[in-house]
Parts: sequence; C-alpha cells; structure tokens
Amino acid sequence: MLSIENKAGLGKIKIASGHNILGILIALLLLCAILAVASPVFLSMANFWNIFQQVSINFVVAIGMAFVIISGGIDLSIGSSIAIVGLVMAMLMKSDQPVWLAIIIGLALAASIGLANGVMIAYLGLPPFIATLGMMYIGRGLAYTVTGGQPVYTLPRGFVAISDRVLRIPLWSLLIMIAVFFIGWYILRYTRVGRSVFAIGGNEQCAKLSGISTNRVKCFVYTVSGLCCGVSAIVLTSRLDSALPTLAEGQEMNAIAAVVIGGTSMRGGEGSLLGTVIGVLIIGVIANGLNLLTVPQGWQRVIRGLIIVTAVVIDVMRRKRSEMT
Repeated sequence: MLSIENKAGLGKIKIASGHNILGILIALLLLCAILAVASPVFLSMANFWNIFQQVSINFVVAIGMAFVIISGGIDLSIGSSIAIVGLVMAMLMKSDQPVWLAIIIGLALAASIGLANGVMIAYLGLPPFIATLGMMYIGRGLAYTVTGGQPVYTLPRGFVAISDRVLRIPLWSLLIMIAVFFIGWYILRYTRVGRSVFAIGGNEQCAKLSGISTNRVKCFVYTVSGLCCGVSAIVLTSRLDSALPTLAEGQEMNAIAAVVIGGTSMRGGEGSLLGTVIGVLIIGVIANGLNLLTVPQGWQRVIRGLIIVTAVVIDVMRRKRSEMT
C-alpha cells in the first residue's frame, strides 16, 4: 500500500494500492486482447485515436469526481453543469462575444456551481447526495429554460478548432487531458490540501482534531469538480459545434464508474488518479468495442451497470479484508 505522511498528525494516509492499479491494468490489457480478436478494426490506429477522443470528456470529469469521492463525497450535478455551461458559452459566442471571454465566463460559472455544492455540503450540512442531486435538477432545468429547450449551433471557427485533429490526432483534446491529469496528480500527491482531501475522506473527525479546515477542503474539492465540468463543456461543445439542453445526460454515472473501477473507495480516504485514468480507459474501450460489435444500446447499458456493481462489490470485499488484517 502506497502512503504518505500527514504532518498534521494523522499518521499515514493511504493513497493507492499498487496491487489494485496493477490488477485493473491487467484487466484493461485482457479486455483489449479480447476485443482485438473479436473485431479486427479495434487495433487500427484510427480506432485508437477515436477511443482517446471519445473518452476525453469522461477523462476530465472523472479527475474532478476522484477528488470528491476521495474526500468522502459524491457529485451528481456533473452532467447538468456541463449542459448549462456549454449553453452559456454558446449563447455568448453567438452574441458576438470573443471566444476567450466566453470560455473564461464558462469556467467561472462551472467553478461557481461546484463551489455552491461545496457550501451547501460544508456549511449548511446537507448530505452530498441530496445537495448535488438538487443542483443536478436546477442545472438541467436552467439548461432548458435559457434557450427555451432549443439547441445553439454553428459556433465560431476558433472555438470549434479546439476539437480539430492534427495529422489525424485529436491533439488539443489529448493536451487538455494530460494537463488536467498532471495538475490533479500534483495537487493530491504533493500539496497540503491534497493530503487534507485524503484525511477528511479517511476520518473527518480526526481531520478536524488535527487542525484541518474540513469545510474549506470540501468547498475546494467540489470547486475542482466544477472546473473539470467547465473544461469538459468546452471540449464537448467544441466537438459537437453546438450546445443542447440534453448535453452530457448521465455523465455523472460514467465518471463515478471510472473512479470506482479505478480502485478509489466509495467510502473515501483512498484512491488514485492513475487508477481513475485506467478506469476511464476501461469504460471507453468497452463502449468502443460494443459499438464495433453492434451490440444494442440497451445491452450496453446493462453491461455498464454490471461493471459498476462488480467494482463496488470488489471494493467492499477489499475493505472488509483489510479491516480483518
């Protein structure tokens, strides 16, 4: 078990299990091998880059979700946040506002939504499930209200270019993914607030007694989640060249699945962004493989649901085994 010392006096805080990461990496490789045999198209370079572009949205929001779940919370407002931020940016650009200004306002709105979640949870004492569920409905309702349920399309070329490919590679999407990962990894691994995220997820009362401002840390992790939604809204809206009220419906479930499959405990206090990335790739590879095999959408949802349940069961069993030793 990889760990770091908490200078506030909480002893060692678990970061991630090397065995867990190795296990899910092997699972990813086996999955790729099976799909390569089932579909010759799977190993083509074009399909390889398609997978990376398809997972870019879930990649970014899963990083934010990992912060939240490691802290012992959950964020169900991700999909609706992406929708309302995408619509606001699109409306600003359609009203001849500069692309850079629309992006800044969109990111500020996304961070504000995340901060609002954090304030409700930290200072008003609402359970994370209830607070973010309420925000999910508020955000989706606003998404339908601001445009009367109509899409906003034909966006400026400078904005749409974010999703362009360079030599068939989704270059900007990849660079955004890499930047978000390394920023998140550095914060969790090397900063005081990162150690505090693990601390309050592992034992909030002990974290308080050690002098950690748990309320501020909670606001921080939900703001991070909100910012990740804003970045995802930029990438997704650019790729579609439009914004819709139904944008990113159910995205929160994909993000939660990726984080849990990646070995992060739903109870908080333990997790890894590297594991989360592998979890994102597993979900993306499965979705891509099922599409190549022309599996109906209904069965695809069933399979994803079974994967989530299996990941949670494995997490519970692992927790019980570690508590017994």
